[in-house]
Amino acid sequence: MVSVDNSHTVDLHLRQSHTVDKSENQSSDNGETQVSKMQFFTALKAATLTSDEAIERLQASPHEGLATQEAERRLKVHGHNEFEIAKEEPLWKKYLDQFKDPLIMLLLASAVVSIVMGQFDDAISITAAITIVVTVAFVQEYRSEKSLEKLSKLVPPTCHCVRDGKLFDFLARNLVPGDTVHLNVGDRVPADMRLFEATDLAIDESSFTGETKSSSKNIQREDPSNGRKRATFRNIAYMGTLVRCGHGKGVVIGTGENSQFGDVFKMMQAEEAPKTPLQKSMGQLGTQLSFYSFCIIGCIMFLGWIQNRKLLDMFTIGVSLAVAAIPEGLPIVVTVTLALGVMRMATRNAIVKKLPCVETLGCVNVICSDKTGTLTKNEMTVISMYTSDGIRAEVTGVGYNGSGYVTVDKEVISGYQNPSIARIIEVGCVCNNARIRDGLLYGQPTEGALLAVSMKMGLDHLRGNYIHLSEQPFSSDTKWMSVQCKAKQRQGSGDEHIVFVKGALEKILGMCKYYNNWGTEEPLTQKQCGLYIEEAWQMGTAGLRVIAMAVGRSMDSLSFTGFVGILDPPRPGVTESIDTLYGSQVALKMVTGDSKETAIAIASRLGIYAQGSRALSGEDVEDLDIMKLSGIIHQVSVFYRASPRHKLKIVKALQANGLVVGMTGDGVNDAVALKTADIGIAMGKTGTDVSKEAADMILVNDDFVTIMAAIEEGKAIFYNIKNFVRFQLSTSIAALSLIALSTLLQFPNPLNAMQILWINIIMDGPPAQSLGVEPVDKDVIRQPPRRVKDPMITRPLIINVIMSACIIVCGTLWVFWREMQDNIITPRDTTMTFTCFVFFDMFNALSSRSQTKSIFSIGFFTNRMFLYAVGGSIMGQMMVIYFPPLQRVFQTEALSIFDLIFLIMLTSSVFVVSEIKKLVQRKLDRRYALNMPYDFEYV
Repeated sequence: MVSVDNSHTVDLHLRQSHTVDKSENQSSDNGETQVSKMQFFTALKAATLTSDEAIERLQASPHEGLATQEAERRLKVHGHNEFEIAKEEPLWKKYLDQFKDPLIMLLLASAVVSIVMGQFDDAISITAAITIVVTVAFVQEYRSEKSLEKLSKLVPPTCHCVRDGKLFDFLARNLVPGDTVHLNVGDRVPADMRLFEATDLAIDESSFTGETKSSSKNIQREDPSNGRKRATFRNIAYMGTLVRCGHGKGVVIGTGENSQFGDVFKMMQAEEAPKTPLQKSMGQLGTQLSFYSFCIIGCIMFLGWIQNRKLLDMFTIGVSLAVAAIPEGLPIVVTVTLALGVMRMATRNAIVKKLPCVETLGCVNVICSDKTGTLTKNEMTVISMYTSDGIRAEVTGVGYNGSGYVTVDKEVISGYQNPSIARIIEVGCVCNNARIRDGLLYGQPTEGALLAVSMKMGLDHLRGNYIHLSEQPFSSDTKWMSVQCKAKQRQGSGDEHIVFVKGALEKILGMCKYYNNWGTEEPLTQKQCGLYIEEAWQMGTAGLRVIAMAVGRSMDSLSFTGFVGILDPPRPGVTESIDTLYGSQVALKMVTGDSKETAIAIASRLGIYAQGSRALSGEDVEDLDIMKLSGIIHQVSVFYRASPRHKLKIVKALQANGLVVGMTGDGVNDAVALKTADIGIAMGKTGTDVSKEAADMILVNDDFVTIMAAIEEGKAIFYNIKNFVRFQLSTSIAALSLIALSTLLQFPNPLNAMQILWINIIMDGPPAQSLGVEPVDKDVIRQPPRRVKDPMITRPLIINVIMSACIIVCGTLWVFWREMQDNIITPRDTTMTFTCFVFFDMFNALSSRSQTKSIFSIGFFTNRMFLYAVGGSIMGQMMVIYFPPLQRVFQTEALSIFDLIFLIMLTSSVFVVSEIKKLVQRKLDRRYALNMPYDFEYV
């Protein structure tokens, strides 16, 4: 988030004020047409108008909203509510920029020298090879840019807007000035808005003011004389800010470039996205390899000069070798692989916001998960009720509709047949902000369940009997919600207000002085509280969430009316996913606001809580310091009655033990814990915009199974990157070693400059990239988490690289020596050597598809991209050998079918040796695993 100082904001107000004044003067000169075209205000101008004046000038309707036809007309005038990204450079300019690479310029210089010396064939060959190399590099970078662009479009912002008299959820980019927007806790403000309704509304405006304290909002008109001195205004909600508390409504005054966020966006555009740690390490690896390669190439050229070889030939070969041996494409291929992996995760309902998170996913060894909506379906249904005077009721039917019945002693009841039941229904219906329309819920699932049971009783009209005066929203700290109302039929009679309250049982009981006993209020005693707690405990042990109700004339005279038991069934597949995670040494902690009985019942059913495990309350977490908590946290599998501030402490205690923590969250107050966790995971459906902003990953379907899929993809991506690093390093080392040994042994150069550049295309091109999209190995999820500090270049990887490079060099040198028996270098000699190296590379790529598994177990045809890439490379090699124009460029000649069969049999040795090594390694690993004791400890 970019911070803007106050002086900048004031200047912005002054400038925008001048623009509006000028526009208004023009409109007065040109008549009503200019006014209708403008239809937007700056924040300064709108703040100094009353809400009614702003609405009137915008020709808007606060309750009915704009008509669809009018909104479409305004969209054509003002454009979409988004910012114009800086115009991209044309493709031809990007392509020409590739030629600015120092090594490419040296090769071009070599071609120019060849022309000066009359060696036109060499000049044409070098130029053609350079064009091919530059084209491949351009395609790679273009693909990388496009992949990253797609990532920014994975999470389009939405909003709650009134159109044609109905509230809709749609993309914020379609908002226009004059639209009516509803703001709720956790929402991101979608456009600049003049507020006309605000209930305890507080908005985080740190993106403009730099202040962390939220700004309280109201609807009062600002004094014009003080307006220019203010950084932000109390009656304006600014685009890009976050609703921290309460709710409100406003009319859109400016969108896109016409919002105050416009200048902030331009500043953000100037900032470059930081590279991921893996990209940095690959960049450092490339730099180190470049240094060593230049040293070796320098030695080769020096030896060639001592041996009186042609200086121009040595220079051209040296530069070509530098282009081929230096893995300048390594960071690009890493970026493409990470980006493609993120896109693949998106198809599995996990949206990763930042590339570095992909690397961290494979390292996570403990996950702290919410219960509701993540481990469970978040499809709340009231199935049981218990009144304060001891009546038990059962409820049938599922879904957010009126299908089902309420029964007492197996008799169906409805309406006011049982006043005690009706009183509970009334509290749940009035103390409620949700709406059910056409079977769809707009609001929180818990409140939807309460509305559904009121529909089953035929009492869903009760909310319309009261005038809503004020509200105390539910928060994870207080664990209760209240509304103050006045009965409509008593309006103007001066009667007292009525307060309806719902929340956690222990909180509601602590606030009540009385309880309802057959229509009369009686003092609430400890004995009576004990009876309620015992009944609620029975519901909790059955896995039900308990919501208590109370009503009174004020908060000081509340009367307890009873409670309901809400069922939230576990999601399908969660139990199996949890078993798999435990099997891969990833621990799971369930964090919930439910009671101990409910939390343990659900955790036991899912396999999270077992005999010997501990459950810790939020109060216990608060009483312990982080060091004491970190000492016992490995024994705790369930945290109940926990709030977001407890989540933060849990994360820090786990991190104090050196663990990599994934934390789920969906509320406004979860943001701090999500940011602190190594991987913050927000909910896509029920999550607030605040939590999504703070998180590293978003679960589109809110499903815990998706977390496992993301971890699986994260591990697979890392293994795929290791695979193509192995391939690139072995090819690079083989190419350098081949030329170095040939020069040292005073052999003629086995490969010319054009052939070396062709090898570079294979090494950095499609075959290498196709290794990065190898399908996920289903066994990878069973692998233990990777340690964060584990290097990419490990000892086994180095052994594989050196082994492959040695086989390639020895085989290629032997073919060159065999073909050169007559001591005369012919096109056939170099063609055999060149084709031998390329075929070795193809078989090396095949063996690099897995570091441990045989190609016969993973399947030859599972990676279609690899088949296309290798098939295309072989076809290209055949054209180089048999197509006359390319024969002249690469100085090759046609080979017989027997030559090709001989080369295939020889070059497959690198694949065969690799397969044998993998087989031996697997047997050794199994023997080691059998002899090792099982020492996994739940962390």
